[in-house]
Amino acid sequence: MDISYHDVLLVGGGGAGLRAAIAVAETNPNLSAAVVSKVYPMRSHTVSAEGGAAGVIRPGDTLDDHAYDTISGGDWLCDQDAVEIFVKEAPEELLRLEHWGCPWSRDSDGRVAVRAFGGMKNMRTWFAADKTGFHLLHTLFQTTFKYKSVTRYDEWFVTRLLVDEGRVQGVVALQLMSGRIQAITAKSVILCTGGCGRVFPFTTNASIKTGDGMALAFQAGVPLKDMEFVQYHPTGLPFTGILITEAARSEGGYLINKDGYRYLQDYNLGTPTPQPVLRNMELGPRDRLSQAFVKEVEKGRTTDTPYGPVVHLDLRRLGEKVINTRLPFVRELCLKYENIDPIKELIPVRPVIHYMMGGVHTDNDGATPLAGLYAAGEVACVSINGANRLGSNSLPELLVFGARAGKAAALAAMEQKPPSERVVSQALDEKLRLEQQFLRKTGGRERIATIRSEMHKAMENGAGIYRNQTSLQKAADKLRELRERFREVSLDDHSLTFNTELLAALEQSFMLDVGSAIVESALHRVESRGAHQRTDFPARDDRNFLAHTLIFNNSDGSTRVKPAPVVITRWPPAERVYGVQSEVKQTAAR
Repeated sequence: MDISYHDVLLVGGGGAGLRAAIAVAETNPNLSAAVVSKVYPMRSHTVSAEGGAAGVIRPGDTLDDHAYDTISGGDWLCDQDAVEIFVKEAPEELLRLEHWGCPWSRDSDGRVAVRAFGGMKNMRTWFAADKTGFHLLHTLFQTTFKYKSVTRYDEWFVTRLLVDEGRVQGVVALQLMSGRIQAITAKSVILCTGGCGRVFPFTTNASIKTGDGMALAFQAGVPLKDMEFVQYHPTGLPFTGILITEAARSEGGYLINKDGYRYLQDYNLGTPTPQPVLRNMELGPRDRLSQAFVKEVEKGRTTDTPYGPVVHLDLRRLGEKVINTRLPFVRELCLKYENIDPIKELIPVRPVIHYMMGGVHTDNDGATPLAGLYAAGEVACVSINGANRLGSNSLPELLVFGARAGKAAALAAMEQKPPSERVVSQALDEKLRLEQQFLRKTGGRERIATIRSEMHKAMENGAGIYRNQTSLQKAADKLRELRERFREVSLDDHSLTFNTELLAALEQSFMLDVGSAIVESALHRVESRGAHQRTDFPARDDRNFLAHTLIFNNSDGSTRVKPAPVVITRWPPAERVYGVQSEVKQTAAR
């Protein structure tokens, strides 16, 4: 078996992975850093982020305001020490990107432009038109070329973490082009693989978002945290799930039902008394807007389509100039995928899975309970997002904690001896498993597509916007059945070169593990909080559930769940409020 050696290994080539690689090189340019990505880095899902990145920069805004918005938006499940680190370092990271060449949009006076985003009292979201993720990722990617110590393994898929003497020692990876299975050893490993939206049928996530890093850590005995909190974005295109960014509503778009009525004025989005005249009505938190959509469906006020009920996003009032200047990608997506021009027509939208608040359990430097293993970005749960992430916090999160994880992993690697030779036998075992379970296996009666379809149905029906004991238990039972049936999967393609069927099988295995973690965690939390809404327990229960959920994978394939404390520093739990004060501050900022 081929073996390669590095000091720090990054699994995932998106924003978090590239920022961590830069941090490793800046910490010690003599360390060898390797970025292993199953796609070319510029195809990582960070590229699709549209709306912007939050960071305090304008007069009248404060770090405490950003912290409070984040904590209250997360329904007080955020670790407040992590949030305070995040809001302080986010503007520093965004300015650093500016110096590296990120083309932030500008106001007429030359200042960095900011826009309003849901759940935030002040305008603090930096943006590059509505292609922020593309420009951010491109900037990071180009910056990595400055560092000769960074090596890339493009289009390699990691199948297993190598662990010896209680410490991670590297990975086993499959080169997609050749089918070669190789051990890549390292003194520190950082997971930066993103989320797991593809566990659900309708998602804004790219097809590569299959929970790989979460499953790798889970299988190695690392707990996953707060997996029950799955965010729906209220405005996805109904067939593809493609995101229509929150920036469209920030610029003044309205959500209307089949009667042309701005239905959000009928719902309490966290305000003691609903304010139908507020401009920021559409900028309530994402969980509340998605829940309002379900209520509109129940009232029969949505429009039926072949892909389920929809409401409409109305941008026509913004005019051609604003749309072409500030929302050009939204128009491009609508024209290409719906044959609709938002300058003149309504956009059909529905809630779709968008983001995982939960992930691999880490501390504030990205370290997991497994020595040598770190995680950053959506794959990780620090936790700054709590029960509901605020829009535009995810991009600065991957910058802040990607940088912190990269530095911590580099410092740890400098203190470690090279991995032991014993990991080679583990790698050979993994190679044999892949060959016997997939490449050489014949006669299996299950198909990947069938299992994936049944998984999607179970997750959507059982762990959707609203859940209850019955729906969750049915989903848990179904996933348990699917994990057993997956043992009987067989492949038609036994070739080595770009075997996409093998890749689909490996991803499906990961998704079943992650889906089970989501459902089992949701069963454990018998309250409603943020994106986790149980119809049988509709109230938030701080007395019993102001705690993180840690789920562990046992050696026999079962799971166990235990709570972990939430760090409260300066903001005690209170009611989530989005009211007139937000409107006044945003108007003044303009």
